[in-house]
Amino acid sequence: MQQKNYFTVQELVFTALMTALVFVATYLPHIPIPLGYAHLGDAVIFLLALLTPRRSAFFAACIGSALADLLGGFALWIVPTLIIKFVMAEIVCRIGRRGAVLAPRISIIAALFLSSLWMAAAYTLAGAVLYASLPAALASSPGLLMEGLVNSVVAFLLLPVLWERFPRF
Repeated sequence: MQQKNYFTVQELVFTALMTALVFVATYLPHIPIPLGYAHLGDAVIFLLALLTPRRSAFFAACIGSALADLLGGFALWIVPTLIIKFVMAEIVCRIGRRGAVLAPRISIIAALFLSSLWMAAAYTLAGAVLYASLPAALASSPGLLMEGLVNSVVAFLLLPVLWERFPRF
């Protein structure tokens, strides 16, 4: 079966709403950490990667997070954010899903853990490059790891509640 390369109107509207949700969850709960801020946007990204079609999840994750960086005064971080959030969503999609169904719980936990670990390592490396300071970047690592843990727990706890109620395309 050939895959379509366009969004239906329903998918487009849904993806735009999910992009806005990622933006709000990333932009509003600003918790300062060295070289940036912690937020709950990754929990939304994790849930979208588990519950929605791949391209909707990727688009919402990347664009919603990049907009939060732009409007939050962190424009320098837009390119790293686009790459990091794409890979985060890809990790969760590949490990946490089996087509249109969820993988076993242990696979979902592994997906959330690996995605969070990737996020912390990638943002630490990006911080070292952008600010030319490995010590400053390493100072952000504990906050990033804690952010990943909190977002993973939130996503894992909300997943059973949203699974039955989320629209399917």
